Amino acid sequence: QVQLVESGGGLVQPGGPLRLSCTVSGLFFRAYDMNWYRQVPGKERELVAHMSPDDDDIWYLVAVKGRFTISRDNAKNTAYLQMNSLKSEDTAVYFCNSWRGRPAVEDYWGQGARVTVSS
Repeated sequence: QVQLVESGGGLVQPGGPLRLSCTVSGLFFRAYDMNWYRQVPGKERELVAHMSPDDDDIWYLVAVKGRFTISRDNAKNTAYLQMNSLKSEDTAVYFCNSWRGRPAVEDYWGQGARVTVSS
C-alpha cells in the first residue's frame, strides 16, 4: 500500500519560513517524480514545484521561484519543500505527489498540509 505522509504545515507570519516534508512508503521512491501542488477553495490545484528522480529536472511556479526550494532525500524516502519569504497569497493546502509514466502511469497523493500565512 502506497502512503504519502505530509508534515510541517501551520501558521506563519508574512516573510517567515516553513518547511514541508513528505515521507513516502510502499513504492520505489527514487524511481518517481516528486511534485508539490497547492489548492485554495474555489480554485484548481496548481503545480508549485517539480523534481525528477535524478534531480536533473527541477521546475517552479513563477510565483514561488526564488523563494521555494524542492529537494529529496532518496535514502529517507522523503521530499521537502522549503518555503521562504512567505506571502499571504501562499496560503493554501499543499499536497505532495509521486508520479511516473513508465511502465504505466502511477499517481499518488498525500493528504494535504494546510499552510496559513497571516499576521
